[in-house]
Amino acid sequence: MSIKKPFIDLPERTNKPRQYGLTNLVDNGLGLVQLKDVLQYGSNFVDIVKLGWASAYISDDLSEKIELLQSFDVQVCFGGMMFEILYIKNKYIEYADWLSDLGVSMVEVSNGSLPINESDKRRMVDYFASRGFTVLSEVGSKDVTLKTPPEEWAKAVCDDMNSGAWKVILEGRADASAGIYRQDGSLQDDIIKAVLDSGVSSNDIIFEAPHKRQMTLFIEQFGSNVNLGNIPPNEVINLETLRLGLRGDTSKHFHVL
Repeated sequence: MSIKKPFIDLPERTNKPRQYGLTNLVDNGLGLVQLKDVLQYGSNFVDIVKLGWASAYISDDLSEKIELLQSFDVQVCFGGMMFEILYIKNKYIEYADWLSDLGVSMVEVSNGSLPINESDKRRMVDYFASRGFTVLSEVGSKDVTLKTPPEEWAKAVCDDMNSGAWKVILEGRADASAGIYRQDGSLQDDIIKAVLDSGVSSNDIIFEAPHKRQMTLFIEQFGSNVNLGNIPPNEVINLETLRLGLRGDTSKHFHVL
């Protein structure tokens, strides 16, 4: 029996497969049953699942996890740490081959933890793009003591886009303590402004926003279809309700004239 819902004029959301309005979850070690539970109730709202850090390397059920994600029309991506370690060991060609063998078509290229200079990172963006991968590059360091001028953030984003990145992730860490955030979790607005003032569209940026207050901030600033990353698996429905003004934090923004 179909029950008619009371009418609510919701903000318009993009549909899968999305080019923007992306939700990028971070899998911090979910088992297959846990992941399936998340996907069964939230896969319509999930575009990418990142297997955090280099955890994919020690996952006994890796092939099964990839197959599960793809069966729900969700892209899978390994964490940038995997790329950084294998690049430092000069194993990036083997890494690309491994991803291809696994049927993974998305790769994250970063230099937030290990000493990889910007020119080498751009070269890797170009390399993986030339091999047919959808490249997510990440800009920003995980080192909370490193202070990078906003204009350098902007240049790095533009350079990565020009090298073939599909989207550029702005580093925020899994706890919103570094990169575009101060250690107390507050946003460094000058970095965001510099990036957008450089001519890059917000649709081409994935803002890491692991906590509700950061999700809310970006939704209010850029709208329902902002790209958000490092979303914990148990926050899928919470985030979508924030995007649609169905939670108190954003309800006034979308539903009060």
